[in-house]
This record gives sequence, C-alpha cells and structure tokens, in this order.
Amino acid sequence: MKKEIRGVLPPIPTPFDADGNVAETHLRANLARWVAAGLHGFVVLGSNGEYTLLSKEEKLRVLAIAREMIPPDRWLIAGTGADSTREAIDLTQRAAERGADAALVVTPHYYRAQMNATTWTHHYRALADASPIPIMIYNVPAFTTLDVDAAMVIELSRHENIVGIKDSSANFGKMGEIIRFAPPEFAVLVGTGAAIFPALSIGAKGVVPALGNIAPRECVAIYDAFHAGALTAARQLQLRLIRPNRAVTATWGVPGLKAALDELGYYGGPPRSPLLPLDESDRSKLREILREAELL
Repeated sequence: MKKEIRGVLPPIPTPFDADGNVAETHLRANLARWVAAGLHGFVVLGSNGEYTLLSKEEKLRVLAIAREMIPPDRWLIAGTGADSTREAIDLTQRAAERGADAALVVTPHYYRAQMNATTWTHHYRALADASPIPIMIYNVPAFTTLDVDAAMVIELSRHENIVGIKDSSANFGKMGEIIRFAPPEFAVLVGTGAAIFPALSIGAKGVVPALGNIAPRECVAIYDAFHAGALTAARQLQLRLIRPNRAVTATWGVPGLKAALDELGYYGGPPRSPLLPLDESDRSKLREILREAELL
C-alpha cells in the first residue's frame, strides 16, 4: 500500500473529440505531461472530469487508460460517487479492478431533504465495508447544495477504510476541527487551488485543485516551498495564482478549464453537452488572466 494520501492531486478533465467521444489519445498525452510535472497523484472522474455526463462503460475505460499512464508510485483516486449506495459500491469495486488506489465518493444529494448525517454515515460505512480500496469523502456544496459537518466526518474517520476527505467548501474552521480530532493519518485535502497555502498552514495534507491541470509545477512548488519552510515564496506564488484559479472554477468552470488547457498546449477540447465551449470574448479574457499570472 502507498503511504498516506498527500500532496497535489489534480482532478483531471476527461477529453472529448469533436463528435463527443472520449479522446483516448489526448487523455494519454495530457497524463504523460502531468506525470512529468511531478504531481503526486490524480483524481480521475471527479467534477472536472464531467463524471455525471459519462456512462459507466466510459468511466471504466477512462480509469483503465489512466492506470496505464500513471506510475504505480503515484495515487490514482477514482471518483465513484452515486446517489445509490448500491451503484457506488459496484462502481468502486470495478474501479479497484482497474487499478484505482482509492475512491473519492461525493455525498449523495438528489433526495435533498433526506440527506443528513445519519443517511450519509450509513452510506459511507456500507461502502467502506464493501470496498477493496480506501474511501475518501467528497464534500462539494457548490454542486450538491449540501455541506457535511465536522462531527460526522470525525466519526467516519474512525472507520479503518475511510481515509480522508476532499473538502471544496474552503471552510477552514470546519477543516481545522477535523484535522484536530480525526486520526493523524486521516487525509484532509482542500478542494481549491486558491487555498493551498492556508490549508497547509492549518495541517491539511494536500490539495485537489482544478488549477493543478494548468499550473501543475506551480502548485507543486507551493506545496514544496511550504514544507521547506520557504513561507514567503509559497505565499507569493499562491497569490499569483488566485485569478487563474477563479477563472477555471467559479467563473467559467469546466469549459474554462478546457479552454485554458488548449491555450497552454495541452488538449482541452470541447466539454460534453449540455456544457458549451467558451466563446471568443471569454477566451480573450482568459488569455489575459493566464498571461498576467505568468502561465502563458
């Protein structure tokens, strides 16, 4: 088993061709560049991977390709969340068969009124009991409109097969409470590239940033500088990346991330419908943000 989950592990986008099919050659090429950039691992089939728009067969194929390209000493964390516990268990088991090292499982959220700590605790325990690989909780209120509380996460952290959380709420009070009271090996990862430095400063083990796809070396540099005690350098680089992080998350989302990849010589390509590509006006604004941040 690998060491504990830590470092910079970007949620990679799923590339599509002009006809909307998974572009396997481009997926391999992008992964080869990201691996060379020194990233510590990858989240495959996360929100930036458009997992909600993929069939199960497509998901499993993407995971198989990712495992071919990601060295065994780097984490491959598979997004296997589903509103159905049964479906999440099945997809997690299949992901494990294709070489995933751990599973990132978004909180069920469709039946919103019934989704609470009791429901989620049952869901994650059932999944962890059935899973051959470790489970991470995925909290992303911007998409689910629901937010987990610290007490539930701390309780679940005591399960031997629930090993961490990706928290995209950027609620540092809650993160700090989890870090203090969960087992020390429990991996708290912040879900935004705008908060690498502050999250590390309160004890987070790493980050799952969309930003890591377009600025992989810079994100790793923040992480390395922090752990080397070069706090001024880490802070300055973090501040430089605030605007591009916002561009590929809150402002333009997945279409913006894919457009930025195209601008930077990766393959971004089109998002899958109903998402639409950026128009030229927004691409021009994005280009200027990348230039100002010294990425382009």
